[in-house]
Amino acid sequence: MNFSEKLKEIRKKEGISQEQLAEKIGVTRQAITKWETGKGLPDVENIAIIAEIFKTTIDELLMDSVTKKTPATSVYTSETIYDIDCEKHFDVNIGSAAAIMLSSGDDEKLHVKLSSETLENLGSMFKIKLDDRKNKLDVICLNKNKLSRYEAEEALTVEIILPNKYSDICEIAASVKLLAINNLHVNRLEYDGDAEQVLISDSSGSLELTAKTNYEITVDKITGRLDINQWKAKAVLHIPEENMVNVINKGRKCNVYYVKEGKEAECENVADNENEISVSGIFSELVVDLVG
Repeated sequence: MNFSEKLKEIRKKEGISQEQLAEKIGVTRQAITKWETGKGLPDVENIAIIAEIFKTTIDELLMDSVTKKTPATSVYTSETIYDIDCEKHFDVNIGSAAAIMLSSGDDEKLHVKLSSETLENLGSMFKIKLDDRKNKLDVICLNKNKLSRYEAEEALTVEIILPNKYSDICEIAASVKLLAINNLHVNRLEYDGDAEQVLISDSSGSLELTAKTNYEITVDKITGRLDINQWKAKAVLHIPEENMVNVINKGRKCNVYYVKEGKEAECENVADNENEISVSGIFSELVVDLVG
């Protein structure tokens, strides 16, 4: 079940109308309709507000079946802030986490914020190591307590804010349940690793996803290029039909299918469209879900 379906289901279970939910969040009813029909995604701030309204967490709202929770527990945080004074190539190694939230910021700083509802000694369990070398900055999340991959993917959320003025290329290596990209504007983002859910909204530039596991991707629109590079895996891409772009199959024995409302559909590429989805890899499959 994707985000739009979950939002509609949880709202109806709680007996809240679209108008009432819109008023609580501070948006229009049309925005709620857009989110529930898959024609757009709320930004990270509004997703957090929705999670608070329905007494759930961002991870559960975006990834798992919707469940009712008791009032929110304390959230433990640890933040690293680093001044950036020139254009940088960011090389980020996170390891395992429940979620990575990635965006661009207006200040000239890199922000890496760790948060957890269960890891009380978060600051002593993880350390952000920085290695600044001219135009490249290595960012490594050190797991000092040797938390297992399973434990980290249940408990740790990482928020990364790149300085919009100085962001050129960003490479991220990680294994997460959720990769949320919102208001990110870089020349190129390369993500190498697992991610059960990928959410992309209000972002631009070239994005490459590389994995040997399946992806489920929800995007409001492609502004630039989205490259999906997989080996013997399947990617399902949910995109509004009105924002569909050209799909280029560059893979070896890779297949592309289009579906609409659960049924196979046809879609033709349009000339002179500078935005595109590129499929590469070996023995992989891309299913493009056209959201009406």
